Amino acid sequence: MPNSTFLKFIGPSLLAMILFIALPIVSVVVQSLHVEHEQILVEVENCVPLAGCTTVTQVDNAATQALRDEQPLGRFVGLSTYLDRNHLAADAVSLAWRASDGIGDFLGRVMNLPFYKALAFTLAYTAVVTPLCLLLGLVIALGVNALPKVLKGPTIFVTLLPMIVTPLIGALVLYWMLDSRGILGTALVNLTGDPDLSLRASGTLTWLTLFAYGIWHSAPMAFIVFYAGLQSVPEETMEAAVLDGASRFERVRYVVVPHLMPLVVFVTLIQLMDNFRVLEPVVAFNSQAVATSLSFAVYNDLRGGDVPLFGSAAATSLLTIIGIGILVTPVAIRSWRDFKRRHGH
Repeated sequence: MPNSTFLKFIGPSLLAMILFIALPIVSVVVQSLHVEHEQILVEVENCVPLAGCTTVTQVDNAATQALRDEQPLGRFVGLSTYLDRNHLAADAVSLAWRASDGIGDFLGRVMNLPFYKALAFTLAYTAVVTPLCLLLGLVIALGVNALPKVLKGPTIFVTLLPMIVTPLIGALVLYWMLDSRGILGTALVNLTGDPDLSLRASGTLTWLTLFAYGIWHSAPMAFIVFYAGLQSVPEETMEAAVLDGASRFERVRYVVVPHLMPLVVFVTLIQLMDNFRVLEPVVAFNSQAVATSLSFAVYNDLRGGDVPLFGSAAATSLLTIIGIGILVTPVAIRSWRDFKRRHGH
């Protein structure tokens, strides 16, 4: 293909990537190096007849707004935001290391810091939900593929319902069902015989519920991709495996899974990125006291106070992007190696 034709072909996509991916990331990096201006305070003397005069301190709104208009990004602080207590907390981590009696005590101290508490749940959510979504999606795809044609359509529709429901609405419905007055909450209380058992009171139950919701919501995506891939499995190879006496499990392991491996890599990449950005169930379950996430920290910085903390939100966003990059790098490297091997490079 001539270079000019190639550039014309890839040009629109490259321009879109620069406008909607590269430039926003650059803006996030720049914003993370600034913090919001502090309010300008002035002392004002109030005099009341027969009562005398008093001096009070109040915000000079005009001066504060003028400063914000002059420097809209805020005050430049460099990397200070990344190292403060709400992010990497360099000083607090160093102090915890010196004061701890061992690695367990050190981790316990660090996990009380906001960023590391959110990071711990985010990593746990990603590590649990991602592989179980892949496994459940493959199992469902194999089951649906074996159904008679008359049943496949309705079964696929029912299986895809979790994807149709808005994530926040789906999480809220599950949360209401698990409430002490909900159908699942009441059944759980009757089953355990503990009238005080509740989702809000149990950190472990909250984590397990969030994991279960994540699997329920994400598995249909893996299912539909794997189901599409099953339609291209070579029938000759499957028939040869049957003639050789291979069991169903062996056919799946040695024929189906290798054939679907490029799709497995694709779904893994998508799931890793989606699960590491978990937000909706944390908001719906109001679980930030026991289970929070990096994305919720960004949401809280932008919506949690009177003044949006753009610098803090930008720093957390960039750390989230770095975390996603670290997670997907091994999968991307394996995908590249498989590509080179298949094409004889």
